[in-house]
Amino acid sequence: MARDADDTTPITSRRELVAWLEAGVKDPNRPLKVGTEHEKIGFYETTHAPVPYAPGGIRALLEGLQAAQGWTPIFDRDAPIGLFDPKGGGAISLEPGGQFELSGAPLDDIHATKTERDAHFAAVAKVAGPLGIAFLDLGASPRWTRAETPVMPKQRYGIMSAYMPKVGNLGLDMMFRTATIQANLDFTSEADMVRKMRAGLALQPIVTALFANSPFMDGKPTGALSQRSQIWRDTDPDRTGMLPFAFEDGMSFERYVDYALDVPMYFVKRGGDYHNVVGASFRDLLEGRLPQLPGDRATISDWANHLSTIFPEVRLKTYLEMRGADAGPKEHILALPALFVGLYYDSVALDGALQLIRGWSAEEREALRVAVPVQGLAARIKARTAQDVARDMLALAKAGLQRRAKRDATGADETIYLAPLDAIAESGRPLAAQRLEAFRGHWAGSVEPAFEECVLL
Repeated sequence: MARDADDTTPITSRRELVAWLEAGVKDPNRPLKVGTEHEKIGFYETTHAPVPYAPGGIRALLEGLQAAQGWTPIFDRDAPIGLFDPKGGGAISLEPGGQFELSGAPLDDIHATKTERDAHFAAVAKVAGPLGIAFLDLGASPRWTRAETPVMPKQRYGIMSAYMPKVGNLGLDMMFRTATIQANLDFTSEADMVRKMRAGLALQPIVTALFANSPFMDGKPTGALSQRSQIWRDTDPDRTGMLPFAFEDGMSFERYVDYALDVPMYFVKRGGDYHNVVGASFRDLLEGRLPQLPGDRATISDWANHLSTIFPEVRLKTYLEMRGADAGPKEHILALPALFVGLYYDSVALDGALQLIRGWSAEEREALRVAVPVQGLAARIKARTAQDVARDMLALAKAGLQRRAKRDATGADETIYLAPLDAIAESGRPLAAQRLEAFRGHWAGSVEPAFEECVLL
């Protein structure tokens, strides 16, 4: 999320919370949009050290981009912590350890996503180059300890980092040492949302297997292909996971609201200040009974901000967020949204995706999620490997994109962006496996070559 919401419209009932989600329903007769978010871990090229906020670090990068692009700065008190395009385009934000994120605009197709991605990297390169900053294409920081990782000056992260160790062992690693790619997709009705959420949740471990790209931390292999996914499994069970209730009869916007209401809060933002309310109930805020802010009532921004602190594998806001992929190289930034546009925006493909997961129990879906970070595409569900499912999933997505027939200036449709995933699905070897092979081979047991070979800028 690029910036916290600031809509002070009061909310007085559960029904209004449901209505906020319902407002995300899009007209099926108009083009549906796709948004793409990608985080990248910065480092100094000469020393391979992490990039602090200041001096000569993340703040300078933000200020340079502001001057070059004319985007509006986002402040946390007096510290610039992001930028947004005042013309309605994307936004840039900072994750807790300085991971640099583009939250892309809602766009018509993956060709437009490519244009956005290329413009972003070109702008960042012009500012980052003179600062000596480059970015890794990995899903986890390969060398620096938590203590060596910078901390960004964002109040919400201070609240979260104090709470995380109370509810899981690896939440601080999630915050400070991981990076992801996300794709955001529209829905056209409540029933459409439910279908897409179910397909997305069940297939998210397959996505993790395809995009696995975080095999190192603390200077050595972790034993996992996606350490990022392993970390999420020990972060905070109240707000993460596979949402088994989404597969039950009666799944609806109301059901998701009830789930979200039961997730403990982190903070309430009033003006420029974040009030620590960890563990509090949003129900109490809704009724003006929050002990930390007696008499204060919930607002639209409180609800939007609370939903942004819930981290399931697929997250519902006024769109659906796909959250299972590790960060990766530039082509992966396009492959993830292409995959889900192909599956979600073609009714035949979505029917096929639901048929693909038919009969998977909650226990089997969870077992797949547990196995995939270590076993990757060799993990199994029922009598099939994740590799088998990935091939079928990609075939469905490819056919969906072909039927969409959105073409670029050369006449190519969006299937071209699935090529890196096709190669991984056929070989069974995600990027993590290839990089572990390099570590045991010409990297000679060191992660230092990653700072030369696993680089975006």
